[in-house]
Amino acid sequence: MSDDLRNIQRQAFAGMMWCKQHYQFIWEQWANGDPAQPPPPPERKSIRNENWRHLYIDDILSMPDSWEYPFFAVWDSAFHCIPLAMIDPDFAKKQIDLFTREWYCHPNGALPAYEWNFSDVNPPVHAWATFRVFKIERKLYGRQDLDFLERVFQKLLLNFTWWVNRKDMDGKNVFEGGFLGLDNIGLFNRSEPLPTGGVLEQADSTGWMAFYSLCMLNIALELAKHRRIYEDIASKFFEHFIFISDAMTFKSGKDEKSLWNEEDGFYYDAISWGGPWIQQLPVRSLVGLIPLYGTLTLEPELINKLPSFKKRLDWFIENRPDMAERNMASIRKRGKGDRILLSLVSKDRLEQILKRMLDEDEFFSDHGIRSLSRYHQEHPYSMDVNGQKFTVGYVAGDSDSGLFGGNSNWRGPIWLAVNFLLVESLQRFFLFYGQNFKVECPTGSGDYMHLGHVSEEIQHRLQHLFARGDDGRRSVNAGSDLLDFDPHWKDHMWFHEFFDGDTGRGLGATHQCGWTGLIARMIHDTGISCRLPQTPRTPTAGMSHYFDDILSRGVNGDGQKPKRQHMRRSSTARSIGARSDFPSDFDAAGDESLDARSVYGGADDPGRQAERREANVHLHRYVTDQLERVRTDQERDGVGDGEEYEAHA
Repeated sequence: MSDDLRNIQRQAFAGMMWCKQHYQFIWEQWANGDPAQPPPPPERKSIRNENWRHLYIDDILSMPDSWEYPFFAVWDSAFHCIPLAMIDPDFAKKQIDLFTREWYCHPNGALPAYEWNFSDVNPPVHAWATFRVFKIERKLYGRQDLDFLERVFQKLLLNFTWWVNRKDMDGKNVFEGGFLGLDNIGLFNRSEPLPTGGVLEQADSTGWMAFYSLCMLNIALELAKHRRIYEDIASKFFEHFIFISDAMTFKSGKDEKSLWNEEDGFYYDAISWGGPWIQQLPVRSLVGLIPLYGTLTLEPELINKLPSFKKRLDWFIENRPDMAERNMASIRKRGKGDRILLSLVSKDRLEQILKRMLDEDEFFSDHGIRSLSRYHQEHPYSMDVNGQKFTVGYVAGDSDSGLFGGNSNWRGPIWLAVNFLLVESLQRFFLFYGQNFKVECPTGSGDYMHLGHVSEEIQHRLQHLFARGDDGRRSVNAGSDLLDFDPHWKDHMWFHEFFDGDTGRGLGATHQCGWTGLIARMIHDTGISCRLPQTPRTPTAGMSHYFDDILSRGVNGDGQKPKRQHMRRSSTARSIGARSDFPSDFDAAGDESLDARSVYGGADDPGRQAERREANVHLHRYVTDQLERVRTDQERDGVGDGEEYEAHA
């Protein structure tokens, strides 16, 4: 890896640490005022946030930007936990745990969004973040905290139920949701009633819920390895995903419309007035890419170890063939490694969506995936409603809309968080389809890549936001001689909130925006094969370091089967492992050394210090192993066979 990328990664980690800040919001004190001061007006108790009287927040939290945004934002925080887990997994776990605790989470199951309106609805990404943090700690530090996984999973069951009860107005598994953190991406303000009447059925909201279902399924299957009781709840989330997928894409008659547009090969939001009366809003935006998030591969070895789940899976395939074979990816067909694919999109639809997503005249920027297709620069979409004109057009830089204050823009710029999830989705598709399924990347270039290399290419383009080119400049600095060449500034990064869709110029919060710290994880995964921005692409990285949870199916270089990696639980004596229905593969002494300490043990604990030393040794071995795998892939001219690796993404 280049020294420049190492420096970028180090500063991204440092920025994550800098964004830790004490945050206090105690509703009772806010509503009643300070005891020694005149009381606030009584109206304060009946304005925004009046329904969050249980809030008692008094913690160190990871802020979106402790300089410009010194307050938590719940979905930002979930993304923060990914790079944080690489360097401080205890803090990352505590962040996720806090947001699901009873003094944060509403009694009805809603998570608090942010202080200006705790009731705003943000994308449901906490189940994903929970499992990713669990896996990162397991891979990098050699321990798995099953207590953390089980504890948060049980709280997220409440949040999932809140989504189903509150955001599916007609009970047909097509969700509304509201603005969902994407501010001005739509034609209308999605947090307010539509000026047209009716209900906005959202492709992104429904895609997010499919994604949520699969993340909960993934956690349930992990827990079911240790307690069979979780097989039942895994079956529930499997079937719920199927119903969401079917509702989003299936049409029961020629006059009925879904959110999928056959002519354009893309998902759109739609206005529903009940029954078959639906009008699609043909805006090609991130809204139509989010359904790609709803994908998961099921490993045959795991399914065979869970007889109750397997029985229900087989029953569903046998007795509901209509749903198993419709517009979603067929769950009857087995892919590479005999895997099963659960996905909102079929292979045909995947090809159609990727054709647009990888088109440099639409979504595919030199610096990542744009939030709105550049097609709308010349072809804005407009609608007249009662004499008022609503328009969506491509704007690469700062917003030209006053929606949500106009201080962010989802009509063209690049956002790392949503790009990160797209990359992971492509990796999961690769696990199923393998190297034989290739798409043109970029569209029209004549260069065909399998989806593993496509995901790598996107990560490289995102790294090019910060990496110095052969002209000495960084795209993020927008041509500033001071930032690019001054010896006091040239090696110091600004991790902006979002980036210009054409030039890569940094926009929004301009010092250290937390979720942009995700670049540290991308550098970890593919930085070693990243070329300079001006260098022609030569794929070199194998799939071995795309994932943080890889199990070898093959043999070592000496022809012997690989040894099972020693794994230590980070848990208490009452852990799920102690109640496991299955034999343990873990060393008993290692467990006992952790049983006496809480998950968030103090740094001064001698046992804790010994654990950290052991973790550092494990991390060194892991990095050495990854470098050796990359070297081997390079010797093969970048074409890994992919057979050796099994990943649970």
